[in-house]
Amino acid sequence: MVLTDADGIVLRLEGDTKIALRNAVEKTHLLPGSNWSETVCGTNAIGTALETGQPLQVHATEHFCSGIQRWTCSASVIRDPIDGAVIGSIDLSGLSDSYGRQALALAISAAARIEAQLLQMEMEARYRLLDQCFWLLPPSDRHHAVLFDSAGRPFKANGEITQIMRDLGAPKCEPNFPQLRSADDRPWDASRPAWIKEEWLRPVDHDGEHLGTIMVAPKAAARTVSPSAQNSARTFGNIIHRSPKMHAVVEKCRRVAWTSAPVLLLGETGVGKEIFAQGLHTASPRRDQPFIVVNCGSISRDLLASELFGYVDGAFTGARRGGMAGKIETASGGSLFLDEIGELPLDLQPMLLRALESGEISRVGEATVRKVDFRLIAATNRDLDAEVNAQRFRKDLYYRLAVVPIAIPPLRERPDDIPMLVDHFVAQARTRYGLGDCRFSPEALALLQGHDWPGNVRELRNRVESLLLTSAGEVIEPSDLADLSFRTEVHARTDLGLSLTEVTERDLIARTLRSCNGNVAATASALGLAKSTVYAKLRHYQIRAD
Repeated sequence: MVLTDADGIVLRLEGDTKIALRNAVEKTHLLPGSNWSETVCGTNAIGTALETGQPLQVHATEHFCSGIQRWTCSASVIRDPIDGAVIGSIDLSGLSDSYGRQALALAISAAARIEAQLLQMEMEARYRLLDQCFWLLPPSDRHHAVLFDSAGRPFKANGEITQIMRDLGAPKCEPNFPQLRSADDRPWDASRPAWIKEEWLRPVDHDGEHLGTIMVAPKAAARTVSPSAQNSARTFGNIIHRSPKMHAVVEKCRRVAWTSAPVLLLGETGVGKEIFAQGLHTASPRRDQPFIVVNCGSISRDLLASELFGYVDGAFTGARRGGMAGKIETASGGSLFLDEIGELPLDLQPMLLRALESGEISRVGEATVRKVDFRLIAATNRDLDAEVNAQRFRKDLYYRLAVVPIAIPPLRERPDDIPMLVDHFVAQARTRYGLGDCRFSPEALALLQGHDWPGNVRELRNRVESLLLTSAGEVIEPSDLADLSFRTEVHARTDLGLSLTEVTERDLIARTLRSCNGNVAATASALGLAKSTVYAKLRHYQIRAD
């Protein structure tokens, strides 16, 4: 068994010490310090795995060098569990007569075990850093605070990272908060951008170990915004639309906002599910209480339980003294928005179901029960019916979440909204980037309306900003859209005599009816339409309820 770094340099060997095998190892220079990269040795398990980033097995004459063609080698890369970068490889090598199919599986399993151990070590270090930094944070809310781990990666902030960067004067072209190169002494000398002042940074050490860095920067004096003004910016009036389909969805949200019933927002990526969730909270009686957002797909399974349910003192190594309240407990009295709910691990789903059914949770490592009262808003771009059938999602939790299912239509099904959205994004971009008078020609708008927009509103916003920043003139013309593949026959008719818009609507109704097992009332509820309207469309499109 061979462990190497990311460059293919052998760090350590373990295994059979028989003289024959030891002589073969020494003859092929499979020794600590030797270089087994693909550049040096050609095709071999270590170097090729590092080159491709994939696990693989190289057998006998598949090796490039004739001197190692008596060997069978199986290797898997080892990745940094935080950022996914390749940091090394682990390889199982032996003479070909000892070849076994299970060797590659063992290499993959060993790499996964190493990554899991590295993640646990990193999380323990971060918890220790949080524990040490608790006393260093300013007591007021007049400062921005950001924590960097021992590798200089930002991982915790007392606000939204993009807003902090904007307040501190970061260049608009810088998409992410910068990393600070790690070193025990002055870890920011070589990598600190000019807009981060040196006096804001302070290394955090404990028992001779460098845990990370804390940045505490003063906030610029800001205009006070009243809560009512903040609420008005997040109500349904902020959802720009003109199409009847979108209007029906907004009206359905208005009707259910005043209840405490769970809402399940369904829609493709980029349709604006979080904006609807904010609107549901702001229009509810809980508007003055917390609105807590958790993305179930962006947090590792090991951390998600403690993130949602909290933990008690001593629940695990590195746990904060006194424990920590989870997001569900923090949202008590207000609303909890669980984005990408389809990514929630199976073993956590019964715990969430219990919180919904009985209003009770227990922190990780705790035997006592805590009462919570929150309104759940969940969102997913997955087909949860299919997930239930595949036994990847609990049926009882699905029924509890889908008390009020709301399907948000993709942008391609509401092209009438595109001109209004474009005008809104143009106004935003002019303010954000200080642009002059710029607009889209009617022909360019028609092309935008004819595009499928697989990324939905998010893709449209990014495309509009890109065109405004790169266009030479004040008017965006069709020639500026040449790099997009648009539908040119927007009003083409199909073999059924229906327009493309009608075909899309027919497909949506048919799929929804199928997912509701032919129940027209449930279909009407899911689509936000009256039952009589659904019956009329079933007759128009010749769709049978069975």
